Amino acid sequence: MARRKPTLTPEEARALHAEALVIDSQQPPITTGALFTPRMRALLQDYARLGRTRAEVQPVLEALVVRELRESAEAREAYLDLWRRSGVTVACGTFSGPGPISQAFEQAVRRIAQAHAIVDILADDLLLVRTAADIERAHREGKHGIVIDFQDTLAFSDDLDRIDLFHNLGLRMVQLTYNLQNLVGDGCTERYQGGLTTFGIEVIRRLNELRILVDISQCSEQVSWDALAVSTQPVVVSHSAAKALSGHPRAKSDELARAVAERGGYFGVVVVPGFISSQPHAMLDDFVRHVEHLVDICGIDHVGIGTDKMGPPSSRTGSLIEYPPEMPAALPGAFDWTGFRLAEHRLTPEYRLEGYETFADWPNLTVALAQAGFTEEELRKLLGLNFLRVFREVVG
Repeated sequence: MARRKPTLTPEEARALHAEALVIDSQQPPITTGALFTPRMRALLQDYARLGRTRAEVQPVLEALVVRELRESAEAREAYLDLWRRSGVTVACGTFSGPGPISQAFEQAVRRIAQAHAIVDILADDLLLVRTAADIERAHREGKHGIVIDFQDTLAFSDDLDRIDLFHNLGLRMVQLTYNLQNLVGDGCTERYQGGLTTFGIEVIRRLNELRILVDISQCSEQVSWDALAVSTQPVVVSHSAAKALSGHPRAKSDELARAVAERGGYFGVVVVPGFISSQPHAMLDDFVRHVEHLVDICGIDHVGIGTDKMGPPSSRTGSLIEYPPEMPAALPGAFDWTGFRLAEHRLTPEYRLEGYETFADWPNLTVALAQAGFTEEELRKLLGLNFLRVFREVVG
């Protein structure tokens, strides 16, 4: 896309952002990592002194988030203020992701229960999104909505009926794989990258039957193509980038992105610096280039934003939670189920994005897109209407 003259001033773009429907199609820690209070910091310090790992403290920390929001007016205000500063209407949060298979089901149930508790505590300001009407209601009433999604299918194990169970709990979007192999197929950083398994075909059929969005963000290229062939509903890429620009294994080819759009799908662009630039010091212009490129490939009606980033690089987790530097991620010798090789995949702390440090900086993305010449109508599509369209078509 050739650069155009800005049609809105930065002030006008911020005003548009403030009143538009804004959807972050992938904001993983919206309930688990969007609050960091003094009591949470003290808990981490105590666990660090005991030699405990981040993996061990995580469930305790998640439970403390709910207690803080229930008991502390300051915590409630801090959490809601972050939402307000972001200007985001709806965020898709991840409630099951990579990890030991033996723990996946329990973790997913616990995190969904936590989300329900948070929504109950903040019912005047927050709602759980089950339908497109809920998204529209959140925007109309000045509330914020949370979409429950999975970034892996591990919590289903080998039981298709668990998909029904989680749907009843509010699950509305499922990424078929994370980076590594599971029962559905291969992820994008697996050693050998095959396609969809026979079981994976049945998983997609059940997702279609229940009107749950099929997400291929971190699937291998072949799993992605297979999903497009099997699914009877549009398929989404909730958060990725253009491989033609960054060359990153997490990014998608132009051919795949075009096929997603041709089948009525959606492509959300990340702001993770190492995913959108090979240079450690990324700029908002790098993010804009990916949006422009994907609009050229997919069309303006099929592109949006899935930031995949809550907090600063210093957190090491993408959340606002800052773990003590002496606290290890896991016990020595434990297998890393994320499938990321930090240096190779450009996830080390020197990779930073100027202009977006935390979720509160979300309006800067709208300003950058406006400065690149996107019109008000185009901005509204990119900010939320495109995701709403596919959500309405698939989920209802």
